[in-house]
Amino acid sequence: MDIEKKAEGIIRLALSEDLGAEGDITTKVVVDEHATGSARLIAKSPMVVCGQRVAARVFELAQPGSQYSAVIEDGGEVSIGEEIGRVTGFIRSILAGERTALNFLCHMSGIATLTRELVKKVSAAGIQIMDTRKTHPGMRDLEKYAVMIGGGQNHRRGLYDGVIIKDNHILAAGGIKRAVRLARNALGGQFPIEVEAGTLDDVWDALDSGASIIMLDNMDPITIKQAVEIIGGRAKVEVSGGVRPDNLQEFLIPGVDAISMGFITMSASAADISLELDAG
Repeated sequence: MDIEKKAEGIIRLALSEDLGAEGDITTKVVVDEHATGSARLIAKSPMVVCGQRVAARVFELAQPGSQYSAVIEDGGEVSIGEEIGRVTGFIRSILAGERTALNFLCHMSGIATLTRELVKKVSAAGIQIMDTRKTHPGMRDLEKYAVMIGGGQNHRRGLYDGVIIKDNHILAAGGIKRAVRLARNALGGQFPIEVEAGTLDDVWDALDSGASIIMLDNMDPITIKQAVEIIGGRAKVEVSGGVRPDNLQEFLIPGVDAISMGFITMSASAADISLELDAG
């Protein structure tokens, strides 16, 4: 994935809100326009690095005359104090892109780091960790990329590339069976049909309808075990809702194929990275 190309619009927007029409007025008045140097990006917390090509594009666009190179590629794990990247060129250019590049790197690395931690916790159970559509507006491509770098799986990217019949669809259509029938008649086999089930009765209806995936929504572990027994391998099982890093272990139930968590993209703590200038 050429993530920097997908992120071009949000990168330009982020630079615009930071630089405005006047640019970096502080740097303009205190740094000579011909001064050159380099800077190191240093990890201030343990992390899975993510967003290197995005950072490189930030510096390309911030002002001409700077070049960023990754020391640690996306997906690499680093400890406190390790250098993850280096930027060289005009100091004005380096400082113009500093904050925006760090914002992307810290946010994306935070998501990748959390995802890697969760994936390690579930690996022995053979369960996939998946993201959701709960992403920050304009940041979906970046956040889902970070989940993949951390070892997680992407759920559908939007409403256009997957069928999930949720509670409001069920209500509007007049029931699970009718909603599934309408979807299958209209789309044929173009997409697997996933159905959200909030109760065991919903599970039975989803099975009777021939759903490919049944999402057990906001069920407690005891109810999930009962649902898995009912499904008996006749559909893929996804658990969603109420799962957090601190209670994840309770949901590692045999027969569950995937756990989807909006927490990964919406609530991951940002990694801590600083830029240290060497004026040279």
